[in-house]
Amino acid sequence: MRKEKKVAFRFFKGLLFGLILSVSLPAQAALQVDITRGNVDPMPIAVVDFADSRSMGANIGRVIRDNLERSGLFEPVEPRAFLQQAMNVTSVPEFPNWRKISAQALVVGSVDAVDGKLTASFRLWDVLTEKQTLGKSYTVSEKNWRRVAHMISDDIYERITGEEGYFDTRIVYIAESGDRKRKTKKLAIMDQDGANQQFLTSGKSLALTPRFSPSSQKIIYLSYHKKVPSVYLYDLETGSVETLGNFPGMSFAPRFSHDGRKAIMSVSLNGNSEIFELDINTRSSKRLTNDPSIDTSPSYSPDGKQIVFNSDRGGSQQLYVMSADGGNVRRISFGDGKYGTPVWSPRGDLIAFTKMKGGMFHIGVMRIDGSGERLLTQSYLDEGPTWSPNGRVLMFMRQSRPGGGSPSRTMLYSIDLTGYNERLIKTTTEASDPAWSPLLQ
Repeated sequence: MRKEKKVAFRFFKGLLFGLILSVSLPAQAALQVDITRGNVDPMPIAVVDFADSRSMGANIGRVIRDNLERSGLFEPVEPRAFLQQAMNVTSVPEFPNWRKISAQALVVGSVDAVDGKLTASFRLWDVLTEKQTLGKSYTVSEKNWRRVAHMISDDIYERITGEEGYFDTRIVYIAESGDRKRKTKKLAIMDQDGANQQFLTSGKSLALTPRFSPSSQKIIYLSYHKKVPSVYLYDLETGSVETLGNFPGMSFAPRFSHDGRKAIMSVSLNGNSEIFELDINTRSSKRLTNDPSIDTSPSYSPDGKQIVFNSDRGGSQQLYVMSADGGNVRRISFGDGKYGTPVWSPRGDLIAFTKMKGGMFHIGVMRIDGSGERLLTQSYLDEGPTWSPNGRVLMFMRQSRPGGGSPSRTMLYSIDLTGYNERLIKTTTEASDPAWSPLLQ
């Protein structure tokens, strides 16, 4: 699909009245959202249903509005309030009509479908300056209309915030069903907005802790086949599954390296958990830690030079960073409570974690030296953060507190770095262990 994008993506030239479309023109750069501020006021934006002889254009417009609204940075204007209707990509906006409904940005577009191919074109306008700031077109298979909406959403997000978007991505997770004492746990996948949910495994063998490869085409995960825990590799393109390794004892939470050539995980040896690195091609393993304490939940830095993990070697469960070869181990967490499930941000500037304190669980972030700790969530049980590819949003699992005759439920939530935009991610079953893909290729 991304190959289609590379071939078909193009800038409009001289589309209307000799206007030249541009990704960014400094003289026209009035549209801007500062995404680093907490509790930012969302930008009012109008997204007109794309002109189309069928309903596909309306569906694309709806997905774009939903994406932008969920980011917490934009407030899409209700289409019923539009004073100018039935616009297409060649329409000239009547800007006073859009200012009357407080829109600061305007998106218009058109969709054409011929012989199974869909071409979606759009233009982004700054309503206040009455200038066009972006225009693009994509041609893809007609069945991929929803993904086109995600790519356009990324374009709009990037143009206005200055940061790469995260909408054209997927989430792999564990779909849970059945009695709590005998849960069926399947490997599942969906778009980042919860659409296109599908199961990848049957549930006959327990599946846990899935993680994407850097290419987004392979998933590494832990599964129990014949009650033996093993690390598996699932190929999304072919549907094939292969065993990466059977380790003595039990292995936990495997993750890919930044280049996809290696995987890191913790392995239980004689009741003690140590961190190992596995070469994907040769299947050879290398032990990185050797300590009588429990070392687990390792995560590579984006450049692959460091590893963050949690350990109780200091007497309580805390976060540590070491070099990729296992040397230079140093503790970075010193707050009250226990720390676990650390994950390095794809930007390299922060580490997300789970914190247990005072009978409550939190998702938090800290700088890579342990300074600047901030707790973003609090609940009965929050755990297992995963980063969006732009490092601005976290997804995690939350288990509700049982009570009133109702059992607890495990669901997925997202939260941005400001801590103000918490969202439930709807799934068809209970869900846990989310992992966010990179932007799709």
